[in-house]
Amino acid sequence: MTIRVVVADDQALIRAGFATLLRTVDDVEVVGEAADGAQAVALVRATKPDVVLMDVRMPGTDGLAATEQITTDPGLPAVRVLVLTTFEADEYVVAALRAGASGFLGKGVEPDDLIAAIRVIAAGESLLSPKATSALIGRYLSRPSDTLPDAVAETMAVLSQRECEMVSLVAQGMSNEEIAAQEYLSPLTVKTHVNRAMAKLGVRDRAQLVVLAYQSGLVRVGPER
Repeated sequence: MTIRVVVADDQALIRAGFATLLRTVDDVEVVGEAADGAQAVALVRATKPDVVLMDVRMPGTDGLAATEQITTDPGLPAVRVLVLTTFEADEYVVAALRAGASGFLGKGVEPDDLIAAIRVIAAGESLLSPKATSALIGRYLSRPSDTLPDAVAETMAVLSQRECEMVSLVAQGMSNEEIAAQEYLSPLTVKTHVNRAMAKLGVRDRAQLVVLAYQSGLVRVGPER
């Protein structure tokens, strides 16, 4: 399967560098480039790519606003956004995920890691496997001022007990294989439970599942060590 990609960055050299790199990859096709968020949204609506590489700081409509426009557009349910930025501050990570991004990488990422990330995002997964990343999300989204307990808790009530368990483990940064080993299940069974939970909650991918798990209070951050 060929992964169709849009590259959005206001710096022409960086944008061209990413596009040139991706054009050397057999299973990736660059279908367009955008210099700002508004261009990115228009291009995504026109081409419906699988993945958007989105810079954060761009003139006019920035990358976070553009990401939210894309991920909330009912006509673009299959488009995934991978945020790339030189500003790897905690608040940018959380803002990107809240906007609906499926992952977050610094622009200093190695070429092979970027290509691997695009493949992960295109497959409907997220770049939230590392426990440190999940802990970061939890630290921010668990703050009382940042939660919507009543509405989100009601949303989570549609899940079965088993599905809640699966979502909790995903939110703690565990992969399907790790969950399967811990719960004495097959990875396929775990994937089925997780996919059912995502469908019931109406979330696009595991990244948004993690966000919802912390916002609802299903998963809470323990004391720092």
